Amino acid sequence: MNHALPDLDRLSDIVRRAAREELLPRFTRVTQEHKADGSILTEADLAIDAHLRAELHQAWPDIAFLSEEMDASEQQTLLDNPAQPLWCLDPLDGTSNFAAGIPFFGVSLALLCDGLVELGLIYDPIRDECFTGQRDRGAWLNGARLQTTPIQLPLKQCIALIDLKRLAPALRQRLIETPPYHSQRNFGSCALEWAWLATGRGHLYLHGGQKLWDFAAGTRIFAEAGGGSYTLEGEAVFVARLVARSAVASPDPALAQTWLTWLRETS
Repeated sequence: MNHALPDLDRLSDIVRRAAREELLPRFTRVTQEHKADGSILTEADLAIDAHLRAELHQAWPDIAFLSEEMDASEQQTLLDNPAQPLWCLDPLDGTSNFAAGIPFFGVSLALLCDGLVELGLIYDPIRDECFTGQRDRGAWLNGARLQTTPIQLPLKQCIALIDLKRLAPALRQRLIETPPYHSQRNFGSCALEWAWLATGRGHLYLHGGQKLWDFAAGTRIFAEAGGGSYTLEGEAVFVARLVARSAVASPDPALAQTWLTWLRETS
């Protein structure tokens, strides 16, 4: 990116304020509808989307804006110009949790340029936790440096964060019948799951299909904290394209490789 990057503190303030004004007052008092793909859309999604779009444009007018709530053709047009700096926003990641009154949701925002994520920010308004990452500079939680550490556990003693419903049936059945880990959870917000892994909350991760706005900020924060991640095919998770990507990860890169090996041998 040729120009100076947006200041992370200023960016964090904008996102925090928007979430507090648009999400928290609507939590447990939500109206909802369903999109064509069956996913839930709430008034809160649209309100914070509009709020952040306006504030980001005012603060950094030269950066374009892509949101989950936009039409796919608009999203693709923006991605077809990789040299144009681009915000990538999921205004409310974990909408189903939000609509059901489950306090695990957040805002995910990434800055893309030249096919890379320069900045990533994930904000959890319930816990007032703001996770940030800058390419080749590091990751932080509320300003404190994040750095993963080795996990001195075998697979069979690990806690895994797993979304079973998007996995291939054969792999899903193997995980149910012969799990290699101690136990598993699914929290329902891809962005916050990446952020939690970056802090060492959980040992293993598996998701069968995330969208660009699900993983853009999270993979940057996670990588800067020192975690290891792949697709089930062994590729980097992040690509600046509108394709679903699987995710295999661990805060410990060596454990991530062990986990990937087990999955590929049994998938």
